[in-house]
Amino acid sequence: MEQPTKEEYLKKILLSPVYDVAKVTPLQKLDKISERLGVNVLIKREDLQYVHSFKLRGAYNKISGLSQELLNKGVIAASAGNHAQGVALTGKKLGIKATIVMPNSTPDIKIEAVRRLGANAVLFGQSFDEAYAESRRLAEVNGYTLIPPYDDPDVIAGQGTIAQELLKQNCHITHVFVQVGGGGLAAGIAVYIKQLMPNIKVIAVEAEGSACFKAALEHGSPVTLDKVSLFADGVAVKRVGNETFRVLKDNIDEAITCSNDQICAAMKDIFEDTRAISEPSGALSLAGLKKYVRMHPELQNDPNVNMVTILTGANLKFHTLRFVSERCEVGEYAEGIISVEIPEKKGAFLEFCKKLGGRTVTEFNYRYDNDESAHVFVSVHLTNGIEELQSIIDSLTHAGYTVTNMTDNILAKNHVRYMIGGHSPRKLNEYAIEFEFPEVKDALLKFLETMGTEYNITSFHYRTRGLEYGSVLCCFELPNNNYEAFKQHLAELNYQYRDVTDDIAYRQYLRP
Repeated sequence: MEQPTKEEYLKKILLSPVYDVAKVTPLQKLDKISERLGVNVLIKREDLQYVHSFKLRGAYNKISGLSQELLNKGVIAASAGNHAQGVALTGKKLGIKATIVMPNSTPDIKIEAVRRLGANAVLFGQSFDEAYAESRRLAEVNGYTLIPPYDDPDVIAGQGTIAQELLKQNCHITHVFVQVGGGGLAAGIAVYIKQLMPNIKVIAVEAEGSACFKAALEHGSPVTLDKVSLFADGVAVKRVGNETFRVLKDNIDEAITCSNDQICAAMKDIFEDTRAISEPSGALSLAGLKKYVRMHPELQNDPNVNMVTILTGANLKFHTLRFVSERCEVGEYAEGIISVEIPEKKGAFLEFCKKLGGRTVTEFNYRYDNDESAHVFVSVHLTNGIEELQSIIDSLTHAGYTVTNMTDNILAKNHVRYMIGGHSPRKLNEYAIEFEFPEVKDALLKFLETMGTEYNITSFHYRTRGLEYGSVLCCFELPNNNYEAFKQHLAELNYQYRDVTDDIAYRQYLRP
């Protein structure tokens, strides 16, 4: 692969023809979040592009540079997201054949968007890796040119045109926060900025569940993650690109990660300031900016600090907002979740409620369990963030209660809070497994059919959240305690899973 120098990247970006299809998007101040954080926060509105994402920049820059002979043969890409629409729009603009290979799990809205732009959508496989392998096969068979989503110098340069606009729109920028999936966007922005204004800090932001750039930095070269979280699907990449890593490691000042809850809080912030609805990966850089400011309080209330975040896209399923609305308060530290053991006696329930000191309770789950003690699952509104939550925990502990902080417990937030009903009265040799599977038509039925009837299911919870992938908590009874055979069965199912039998939320509320 070509490895351009920094100067060559600068030239590529300056001469890019992306404005044949892309528009110069506004750089808008976020007044509410700026006031709350004590720094000037500006947002680059790439959601206002025709395909509601920055991805058409890189796709057009790559495809428009192909020879006429290659253009006549057509192009192909593997994508279930914004890259697909960027390639499709480019094909329409240039009047060439564009084929997009998409996993069978791709939501109809994305398939229809690609076809509406005139591209041929081919559904293949159950994962991106399978779709990508098929795109490579079709490219070889038909002579198509494969258009990579990020790991290509021309794609990187196309994304870098965003940095060119930024410096023209505000020459007083001090920090730029850029989300990283495969790294194309961050590489293009960083290499341009560091050539012209090296004093500007460029900070890479990753989702905690797909931090492939962080893993590459620690290893010294790109490595492949075993699995990735799929909430922020736009950055759900197992391995950062080779060329993007080469560029990033020399031009990024710092890399930070954010949780899904923090991403949800950032989506809410964007909506409250702009009335724009960001996709999760689109709000990731703002989540990183907020975390960075908390890590560097010395930057607050300095009028010379101007931080830029990029709203990279707004292509999401509407029902995703159900999950976002549930989790944004936790991500903003405006809600805390605790589990408290109370004595099982008359008046204990009332006494505990009084100990909360008049605080606003946003959720309360309790059911009689045994004659000695019980656990209550409580969500409390916070006005002073983590400090207030710790104060509540300390106060209850001082009063003699055993308190567990569940605010960061994924199992508790995804499943247990909806399942509280007491332990099984019968002793079971039970194992708890959390699965992920694509949320498509009949997904639950297909999952259960795949599970088979070899093992007795003792507890089950599934709740559609409007996301690309669903989560199931499934408990199994292993009468002969043959865990190795059970693990082999799980591996053969070909679903992502994790054993949560030792998770404290399961132990307190569900384990026999």
